[in-house]
Amino acid sequence: MSEELEIELPILQGKPSPFPVPGGCYALTVNEVEHYSATLFRFRVTRPRQFRFRSGEFAMIGLPNAEKPVFRAYSVASPAWDEELEFYSIKVPDGPLTEHLQKIQPGDTVLMRKKATGTLVNDALLPGKRLWMFSTGTGIAPFASLIRDPETYDKFEQVILTHGCRTREELKYGEDLVARLREDPLVGELVRDNLLHYTTVTREDFIRQGRLTDLIVSGKLFDDLGLPRMSPEEDRAMICGSMAMLKDTKELCLSHGLTEGANNKPSQFVVERAFVD
Repeated sequence: MSEELEIELPILQGKPSPFPVPGGCYALTVNEVEHYSATLFRFRVTRPRQFRFRSGEFAMIGLPNAEKPVFRAYSVASPAWDEELEFYSIKVPDGPLTEHLQKIQPGDTVLMRKKATGTLVNDALLPGKRLWMFSTGTGIAPFASLIRDPETYDKFEQVILTHGCRTREELKYGEDLVARLREDPLVGELVRDNLLHYTTVTREDFIRQGRLTDLIVSGKLFDDLGLPRMSPEEDRAMICGSMAMLKDTKELCLSHGLTEGANNKPSQFVVERAFVD
């Protein structure tokens, strides 16, 4: 893996920053940036040799642009075995962090605190037959990590990645990722045999339309996939999205008889609340 970048004056947007790297942080070099739309982009950075995390966890990300940088929680979208770290982000014009983060270029420096955490990990769920990944918007990021990890397919016979967005354009990150994974030498066969990818939009014409929660309530989600309704005996779920989506999807899991779990008490579904504004 890449060595931790040890520098006193990090590089930000092509120029040396006047601010040193804060204590307790890694200074990571940006290796790749891809913009999907006016509101969404991903970036990849060097991974410190010492940094360990479980697929599905998040880290605190910032920029070296102030004496006290702003940090926000970002799921690591790459799997635990990857030699780089990938993140998927929304662009907020006046966001304290994303206003500047969206302008990064290869060679720039991103700050990351040294500890990863989170509830969307395989260890927080009991074994089951199917794993449902319910996501909206950039909430797909932790699942981008988990669907690249062979451990996920070892624990579950079938993995269903659901992704609800406002527009078709916002589905591209997930669509591109799944397409690449089907040909991946490490997990390609597992993905082709065991992963289902279900997308829907709310503000445009598309083959599937509507909020994920409405499609669960109506049963259309299950009918479209040819799968039975969720049951505590066979199904497990992970949830990541907006506050309203988290609340509604959690209630739907409970209504299907599933119980909520945590790192210290594995059960049948888990919710990630770290990204709620």
